[in-house]
Formats: sequence, C-alpha cells, structure tokens
Amino acid sequence: MGLVPSPGALSGALLAVCLLSFSAESAGVLEYRGDLSAKDRAKAAKVLEFPAGFAEAEPFEPMQGGAGTSKRKPSRDAFSQSNANLTFEEEQLFKVGNGLFKKLWASSPSSTRASDGLGPLYNARSCQACHLKDGRGRPPTSGETAVSLFLRLSIPPQTDEQRRALEDRRILSVPEPVYGGQFQTFAVPGLTGEGRFDIDYEDIEVPLSGGESAVLRKPVYSVRDLGYGPMHPDTMMSPRVAPPMVGLGLLQAIHPGDIEASADPEDVSGDGISGKISRVRDPATGELTIGRFGWKASKATIRDQSASAFSGDIGISSPDRPDNYGDCTEAQTRCRSLPHGEQKNLGVSEAPDPVMELVTFYSENLAVPMRRDFDDPQVLRGKQVFYETGCPACHHPKYVTSRKADNPAHRFQLIWPYTDLLLHDMGEGLADHRPVGDADGREWRTPPLWGIGLTETVNSHTQFLHDGRARNLLEAVLWHGGEAQQARDKVAAMPPEDRRSLIRFLESL
Repeated sequence: MGLVPSPGALSGALLAVCLLSFSAESAGVLEYRGDLSAKDRAKAAKVLEFPAGFAEAEPFEPMQGGAGTSKRKPSRDAFSQSNANLTFEEEQLFKVGNGLFKKLWASSPSSTRASDGLGPLYNARSCQACHLKDGRGRPPTSGETAVSLFLRLSIPPQTDEQRRALEDRRILSVPEPVYGGQFQTFAVPGLTGEGRFDIDYEDIEVPLSGGESAVLRKPVYSVRDLGYGPMHPDTMMSPRVAPPMVGLGLLQAIHPGDIEASADPEDVSGDGISGKISRVRDPATGELTIGRFGWKASKATIRDQSASAFSGDIGISSPDRPDNYGDCTEAQTRCRSLPHGEQKNLGVSEAPDPVMELVTFYSENLAVPMRRDFDDPQVLRGKQVFYETGCPACHHPKYVTSRKADNPAHRFQLIWPYTDLLLHDMGEGLADHRPVGDADGREWRTPPLWGIGLTETVNSHTQFLHDGRARNLLEAVLWHGGEAQQARDKVAAMPPEDRRSLIRFLESL
C-alpha cells in the first residue's frame, strides 16, 4: 500500500494516524515529485514507510540530518557543526560565515568602518547574541534584561490600502505606527531605547494520571518606560524566543509537494487536524510561495529570514532590506537623523554582499546532531507512544529532500525533522491573538523536533515553545490545545511510565 505498513503490523489507533497522514503520498506513490525518477520515487516511498513495529530502530534513524548529520560527541558546540558532507571549499565559506554570525556590530561612526551601522535601535549586537551557540533563546530571569526574547508589534489595518496590502501579501502585518514591527530595548549612545517589558507568571496546576500533576506557567506581558510616547490603543504584542538553527537548509530542501500533501485546511479527512500552508511572497521573485521559517511560517527562505533579523534585531541593512535605520519609524525623527554605517566603497547597505551570502550559507549548513540512545528499550517504547498518541499527524517524522535543492549537500537526503511546516490552531492557551499573513492569532507553525534533546547541553536551560514558557518537555506537551488537544489529553491520561518513555524519546532526538 505504498507508504503504509500492512494493517496487521500496527494497532488500530496507529494505523489510523498512518492512513490519515500518508493517504495522498501512498495513493500516487509520490507522483507529484517531479524532481524524482520513477526509481527514485519507489526508493523514497520505501524509506518513508511508517515503522511496522517498535522493537528496534529503523534503518538510518540515527542520522537525523541525512549524510550531513554531525557525529560529534554531544557538547556545548553540538549545534555549531557544519554539515558533514560539505566540500572543502564549502567548509571554508561556512567558517567565514560563522565569523560574521558572531560579529559584534558597532554604532556609527566607528573606526571599524566595515562593522558599524548598529541600530540606532536594536535588540542585540550580533546574531550569536540571540542564537547563543546556534541554539534556543529563553525568557529573561528576574531582574535580567531580555536579549534572546523580544516582542513583535502590530495593529489591525486602519486604511483600505493597508487591507489591500495584507490581502495581497505585500505585507503580513501592519506595524505599530510609532514603535514599528518590533520592540527594541537597546539604543546607540545619544538615543533612548523604546522601553522595557516585564513578564509575570500565573501558575496553572494540571492533574495527571497516577496521582501525578504538573504546574504550568502562564506568562503575562506588559511594557513600561516607553521612550516615544504611548502605543496605539489596539497594539497587539507577541513574544518570540530565538529558535535553534540546526537543519535549516534541509527544511528549505523539502519538496513543496510534500508540504502540500500534508495540508488539509478544511479537515476533509475528519481527523481534527487542519494544517494549512502559509503563503508569502518570495522577496527575490515577488511570487507567492510556501512560508517555512519563523514561528508563524512568515519567511520563505533562509536568506529572507536572515535579512529580516539583521534589520529588525540588530538594525543592520542589507541589499534585501536596504533601509539603514532598521525598525526606526518615521515618527522617531531623532533615530532617523543619526549617522548610518553604509560605506559607498563597500556596496549598498551596511551588510552588503558577500556578507549576506556568507551568513545565509552558514545558516543553511548547520548540521543536525546524531541521535543518542535511539535503540534504548525505553526510547523505543516512547517512540511507540509518540505514534499511538497521534503526534506524527503534525510532527511529520521524515522526508526525502528534493533532487533539485540549491546545494548538492542537501539533495536526496532522508531526514527526520518531525514537522509538517504547516500552521495549526494550538488553542487559546498558546494564542497570541496577533495575525501574521495566513496565520491567525491561534495558529503556529509546527516546530521541528530534531536536536531538542540537546537544548540543556547547548544552552543550559530547558525552556520551550514560542516564548519559552514551558520549563521542560512535559510542560511543552501539556500546553498543546486546539488541534492537538486530543493528543495532549492522551498524554495526561496515559500511565506515568508511558509519559516518562515519551519524554525519553523526545530527549533522544
């Protein structure tokens, strides 16, 4: 039956998940994959089959990132390795890109003329400051200034032109008129930052089976010390932590047909899962394409994601985002009157090519770490629980990447990211009530799970979800609602030993 194992091999619940998740692919045996020959399609269909059992690991399962998987012993540098299948010349480009990723930008004017242009308003002075060790950000502790968590800002459309621009996807949200699209807490000398924000937490106790319980933290955000007057009364704020960087180039190499095959926005299948594609405009072509990156899948390419971060987070312009004042709005006249860092002899913008090319290449080629304990009996039991609970309906386990990927190192690789790259309603508990493009205020892109078990090793914390509210993986699961409510309730009701096995499986990724 193509991609689905024989009915006798799986429990009824698990078989249902397989049938619902893979009906499109199995019916056509990947016929939409125009990048593959008939032989390749058959080969891909075989390796994409769901497991027939859970007594042992699947072939190639430890190599989460295909041939590029890093086999280095886990350490704080586990997320900072290059894809293992790069050429020698590509490895050199990766290392130069790494240097630019770590580079501290200075305010203008500066004696380091190739490094000035910071801000004038900013959240961090380098990419590395948010993506510490190329890993996951976190909310600030008490009394600490936030660096790897920031607030996105927008307002509902106020004019017909703004409504048309949103409908046409020329913009995905309307910036707050004074403070822009992002709340910047830092500023260069001589300028005031936009303000500060506070996070208060409310405890929510959740009963679990076996007499156990968990306590979730519900964050409440507020801004203070506003440097440029009051915000618009209808301002919507959404907190975001910096996501981990591993495997981005491989996600970009997933064939669009594989993403489209999983989409079911009207829930025609009737399984309660209605993942939908985020359509955004490719800044290079202007064409509508699939958004894959960002918490709401608002970016189509890694380059666009990088250029947006340079502009919004650091205030550094690029050929893609040439405004040398970053997120300074027209209302912030003092900000826009300060010197910028563009040097005519170096090219257009403060980070001209090849800076953007090198940072993009680096970001595309951070290797996924090899799995640990993948054949441990408790991990295998946890994998079975993961499947039987229905988690693969959104956290799609594996793909074979496109033969036409830009980088040969990303082509025709069996990868295990555990995401469908689709938008899903995650319920009121996780809602930010701030639409972005096709994503409404309750929808989020399914985040990849590969590497998640090494978060503490790399970043010295275990805080998850879009704002870092979950203090461990179990809390992250228990925050799931909306389309994931049924799976979440199964986790709360399952025997405690199965919950522990599920977490052990996630920790092995």
